[in-house]
Amino acid sequence: MRYRNIRRRLPRGLLRRLLPFEAAIEDAVKAFAASLPAGARLLDAGAGEGAYAGYFSRHQYVGVDLAVGDPGWDYSRLDVIADLAALPFPDGCFHACLNIVTLEHVRDPARVLGEIARVLSPGGRLLLVVPLEWEIHQAPHDYFRFTRYGVAYLLERAGLRMESLEAAGGFFRLLARRLLNGLQFFHGPGWALAALLVVPAALVLPCLDRLDRERNFTLGYLCTAVKP
Repeated sequence: MRYRNIRRRLPRGLLRRLLPFEAAIEDAVKAFAASLPAGARLLDAGAGEGAYAGYFSRHQYVGVDLAVGDPGWDYSRLDVIADLAALPFPDGCFHACLNIVTLEHVRDPARVLGEIARVLSPGGRLLLVVPLEWEIHQAPHDYFRFTRYGVAYLLERAGLRMESLEAAGGFFRLLARRLLNGLQFFHGPGWALAALLVVPAALVLPCLDRLDRERNFTLGYLCTAVKP
């Protein structure tokens, strides 16, 4: 996703309001880490640059990725380079797993979740985040989008029991995000003018999000599941 200009130019507090999905993911990962006992073995399946590794300093963190998603990323901090559909680990060797906005980038999501379930120990937990209304990114390795029903089906098929599923906002948060998406088409002085028009609207629109109670319009879902 192309928000480097926004991230570079705006303070962190404002960024959390403008990019609430990313903020919600960060908060969910932090809470997930806090829920795990010290020393727990944690698999970050689709770790990328290891953005969440710092939350698991008390745990045995293992970052795995195929390292083909974004050519501009630094994959040097990965512990293992591997296909998530064929994880090189024995059965039941991890107490927990992250899979954060990664499932859309694999060609066989059901097989990947099956592999995650295989390497989780009984009682092991998964934090899964998937997109629904999202732009194409990390092309050409971008294959799927997921509804809440698709998530439930895939987890059940993998033998995992869903604990919780939360939509990442509703229609008005989605609309605010789409306005921010438009900033990528402006450059130079035009970017500053566009941001002056777009950013205030992107801050106000989420205040209306309570009107969308069904959350059928959403950026994606944050989900926790457990291996029985």
